[in-house]
Amino acid sequence: MLKYDLHCHTTCSDGSLSPCELILRAEVKNVDVLAITDHDSVAAIDVAQQEINKKNYKVQLISGVEISTKWHGFDIHVVGLCIDHSSTELTKFLVSQREKRRIRAAKIGEKLEKKGLSGVYELACQYAAGESVSRGHFAKAMLALGYVKDFDSAFKKYIGKGKQAFVAPEWCSVQEAVATIKSAAGIAVLAHPVRYDLSNKWLRKLIVEFTVAGGDALEVGLVQMNPDQKLFIASLAKEHGLYSSQGSDFHHESRWTELGRNLSLTEQCKPVWEHPSWRLL
Repeated sequence: MLKYDLHCHTTCSDGSLSPCELILRAEVKNVDVLAITDHDSVAAIDVAQQEINKKNYKVQLISGVEISTKWHGFDIHVVGLCIDHSSTELTKFLVSQREKRRIRAAKIGEKLEKKGLSGVYELACQYAAGESVSRGHFAKAMLALGYVKDFDSAFKKYIGKGKQAFVAPEWCSVQEAVATIKSAAGIAVLAHPVRYDLSNKWLRKLIVEFTVAGGDALEVGLVQMNPDQKLFIASLAKEHGLYSSQGSDFHHESRWTELGRNLSLTEQCKPVWEHPSWRLL
């Protein structure tokens, strides 16, 4: 049985490993099929594929992206798999998304500066290394400068929703994200549906709207997910005629997440790799 991990990140967004380092880790962890799904960026894909070709690795790559959206006040993420990452429409859309990220990061930096946390924005930009500055970069910078005791404290005290330096994002709609993914011949997947702190009623509403918009799949296989949660999400996928995906959402080395570890679907699932648009790079 092939080992699929269809959701992970590199330094081209808020991951800690470069595209080449991530590919090496996937190879070491015996991942057979890997989708790189950086936030609003496809910059890692060609670099990763070149590394696979150069080193003759066995891991097979899927071109992907993770798009941030806004839905009734909630930040909802939509993953695009098997996208044409050179699509003109997708490229224009991602430029717009990254500009929104740049504006938001600058505003967060201003708020932190007013709170006496000087130098955080500049260091966060250094960590981003020319890519979009995320709240993860801010947390890393605050920790390095001694403003917080650990990574999570940065969110709990300063940059989490409703906290002192939080800035509400101005993301696109779920419908826009799905349409953009489809325009790039991709498969639209609702990412980690159990993590949005939605009631079952609101989660069902989200899935209905996602399906009507042309969404293809739900992320059913996730780490840190109990069996009842997995069965519930799998049942929703079946109810709405959606495919099922799986992914670690790997960002960095952690005891909680690892590439390809503890990922599986239930028997009732229709795997996303059986979708008609499924294709490897």
